[in-house]
Amino acid sequence: MAGVPGVFNWLYGIFLRCLQRLDWLGPLVLRIYLAPIFILSGMNKVSHIGDVAAWFGNPDWGLGLPAPVLMAWVAALTELIGGIALLAGLGVRLVALPLLIVMAVAAVTAHWQYGWSALPDKTLVMPWEWRRDLIEAAAVRKEKAVALLKAYGDYEWLTAAGNFTVLKNGIEFAATYFIMLLSLLFTGAGRYASLDYWVSRRSGGRESRDP
Repeated sequence: MAGVPGVFNWLYGIFLRCLQRLDWLGPLVLRIYLAPIFILSGMNKVSHIGDVAAWFGNPDWGLGLPAPVLMAWVAALTELIGGIALLAGLGVRLVALPLLIVMAVAAVTAHWQYGWSALPDKTLVMPWEWRRDLIEAAAVRKEKAVALLKAYGDYEWLTAAGNFTVLKNGIEFAATYFIMLLSLLFTGAGRYASLDYWVSRRSGGRESRDP
């Protein structure tokens, strides 16, 4: 039995060395996941820049931000260029910073008043949710809407592509993207599958060093 801990430590050491050689997969998956989100969001903002600026600037039904046209272009280009850079793995640490700022601004200005959750799911309420009242209010409205749809609409057809719900629109997605970007800020683009790695390798930089 005395040899069991030694065998376990040996196997665990092999496991850790394998993970170390595959550590580039983590940043790659984060980049592949985030890139299309930002690219599509940026393209949508650019193609509807007037509407975005109007929403940014209007204090009644929008965000009431100063210099809305400038802010709209900054957000659109940051997301579009940042998403392309993430996909290519080029300057990932540099583009992560403005994208982090965009996510923080979006969370505070557009989503904070709705709390944490994006959807009012009673069974998945996080301990830090500060707008539980909206979850209860959404549940009441959902029940009422479902009753109306069943009474006056083809409910089976209406829900064939997914169940009916009410958007709570909290900071959940913005916060999740923020955390993922924060991870990339510290790890960089990762080895092998990024332009940052090959540029650094050519110049003898730190990111090109294998474990």
